[in-house]
Amino acid sequence: MAKKNKTVFVCQECGYESSKWMGQCICGAWNSMVEEKVIDLDTEDKRRRTSTRETSAGNANIRAGKPERLSQVASGEKERIDTGIGELNRVLGGGLVPGSLTLISGEPGIGKSTIIIQAAARIAEKKGVVLYVSGEESEEQIKMRADRVCGNLSNDLFILAETNMENVSQICQQLQPVFLIIDSIQTMYTADLDSAPGSVSQVRACGNELMRIGKVSNIPVFIVAHVTKSGDLAGPRIVEHMVDCVLSFTGDRSHEMRILRAQKNRFGTTSEIGAFEMAESGLIEIENLSGTLLEEMDKGSEGAVATAVYEGTRPLILEVQALTSPTNIGFARRTSLGVENSRLNMILAVLEKKMGLSLINQDVYVNIVGGIRPEGTYTDLAVALAVYSSYKGKALGSKTLVLGEIGLTGDLRAVQNGEKILKEAARLGFERIIMPVRNAEKLRKPVAAINAARRDQQSETLKVIGIRNITEVQKLL
Repeated sequence: MAKKNKTVFVCQECGYESSKWMGQCICGAWNSMVEEKVIDLDTEDKRRRTSTRETSAGNANIRAGKPERLSQVASGEKERIDTGIGELNRVLGGGLVPGSLTLISGEPGIGKSTIIIQAAARIAEKKGVVLYVSGEESEEQIKMRADRVCGNLSNDLFILAETNMENVSQICQQLQPVFLIIDSIQTMYTADLDSAPGSVSQVRACGNELMRIGKVSNIPVFIVAHVTKSGDLAGPRIVEHMVDCVLSFTGDRSHEMRILRAQKNRFGTTSEIGAFEMAESGLIEIENLSGTLLEEMDKGSEGAVATAVYEGTRPLILEVQALTSPTNIGFARRTSLGVENSRLNMILAVLEKKMGLSLINQDVYVNIVGGIRPEGTYTDLAVALAVYSSYKGKALGSKTLVLGEIGLTGDLRAVQNGEKILKEAARLGFERIIMPVRNAEKLRKPVAAINAARRDQQSETLKVIGIRNITEVQKLL
């Protein structure tokens, strides 16, 4: 085989290639350019490889180069593979799609390998051969974890401690698995390249080979990736663009709760979240997430307000906490967890302008309990009332739910899925809901039905209060 070797400098952050070394890449990263040797195959060898791949594709009954009517293409929704884990299925969009590539990332010890081995064991028990390729741990280490979290293991679950991509491809041709796991992509390498595992060239080449295996053999592939201290994917980001789904596993290792969220999903929504609890026997699904997040909410706490968001296909009740304290020196701090700082600054400006709060000499801290980072503007009013409650020293109460978007004029804008949030709040026993007036007007009939049922049970009725402007909240407090 004739080869032409050339050397390029590749950024390990963005994948940019340059013929000369640069101190700073075009993406802004410093000292990220690494010299790598690139192999340029000659025309005959390219033709031979292309012919081989076309033959493999033909054996897999894949028609190449022939257009089809979109109306006649079969939908893949009914072909999803059940992972045996309901919360994982929810985030994936209903299960694994055959031929898809899924990237899962998270901090060390957060539970990535645990959830993967649990899913692998259940798929092997129901569907057939599953291959777990580990480039970091030995077979004995994975067996110890599997015995702890899975119990009896299926004979169709295979483990392979290997980092060479050519060997993995060969084993896949022999076993023909229904599910393939690569742990992790940073440890894999191909012998065609001289660069180190984890470099841009190696990740690109190994990712392309995994894509070929998945698409040609119609196998769903799970790829594990490392993260940096800031929570971003470590190493080259090119693998994010290659895969069909990117899952992020987050949580505090000192606490039991874990949150799984899709940052990219070609086969479903990215607004779904999955909740788990880390236990000795592995990850346990949390079905009543709202109740779990509110179970420690104190009735008389100042600065604590219950709110709601709509994540994917279900409403979620959260607790927002705020604390204000006098600034001792310098500028006042604005710190938030779960709420964007720019959004918090806007809400504080509205409080100062419309409600007369003097926060220029106050440090403000806002936190959403449980490590949840909700998207959208559902929590605006709750954040404002939590700050107001802490500043004034008045508790709002744990039986009051607050939601709504705040505009720069102080007016409240309606939110979506108000009726589903109302039913979830009623199920959890809330007695008062403060929301935009447009939402309240649309919910008269559902509120009447809920109160009729509560009267039959001789319990407190539910009161829905609609407000137009944030200034009306002062009267309620």
